[in-house]
Amino acid sequence: MIKMKNLTLGYKKEKILNDVNIRVKKGEFIGIIGPSGAGKSTLLMSITGGIKVFNGKFEVLDIDLENIKKKNLIKLREQIGVVFQGYNLVDRLSVLDNVVSGMLKDIPLTRAILKLYKNKELEKAKEYMDIVDITKHSLKRCDELSGGQRQRVAIARALAAEPKIILADEPVSALDPKSAKKVMEVLKRVNEVYGVTVITNLHHLEYAKEYCNRIVGVNGGRVVFDDNSEKLTDKLVEKIYAVN
Repeated sequence: MIKMKNLTLGYKKEKILNDVNIRVKKGEFIGIIGPSGAGKSTLLMSITGGIKVFNGKFEVLDIDLENIKKKNLIKLREQIGVVFQGYNLVDRLSVLDNVVSGMLKDIPLTRAILKLYKNKELEKAKEYMDIVDITKHSLKRCDELSGGQRQRVAIARALAAEPKIILADEPVSALDPKSAKKVMEVLKRVNEVYGVTVITNLHHLEYAKEYCNRIVGVNGGRVVFDDNSEKLTDKLVEKIYAVN
């Protein structure tokens, strides 16, 4: 699904990540860890085609990201769901409306604005709300919900677009431990039930080890670990978080 070979990434003239070699298969659940400023978010968001490729090979869902054309960028992003730390919900709208907004590529804008949803769309929305355990709050405005609940709505909305990949950028960093665990459990469930590839940046190492089946460690703009989570020893953790 994702192929990075000898890849250098960055912004304008600044190189952030160097010599990245990663291959991601369908259905993996990957946690990206490392110290602040290591390049975790750059690595994650590069998958959407929004980061400059200086050199190397970079393919996502069989689309070449070097000098990507607009039509291919649109095609790529239609297949990727993104969950942000700040939720990015429309707070004045209900949970249901926010989840259905994930289906906008298939719903005419006028009908969406008037909330004239078809039964099949409502059934799909309920399915996604059920999987993230938020259905009982479906008619509440999103600004009435807790942070953990809002993040679960964001996951349901991302899932409503029926993506092949979900990217979660620090999805639990602003949450209390109980809510954070709930969100991680939901991401794991989505990964297992739908076979969606999930890739997430995580500030908390323990969540990466508990929920992700593969961990990528980044430090100093380079990938310094990439293997199954059970192979992450204390010595390797020290290497990942070492101060350069």
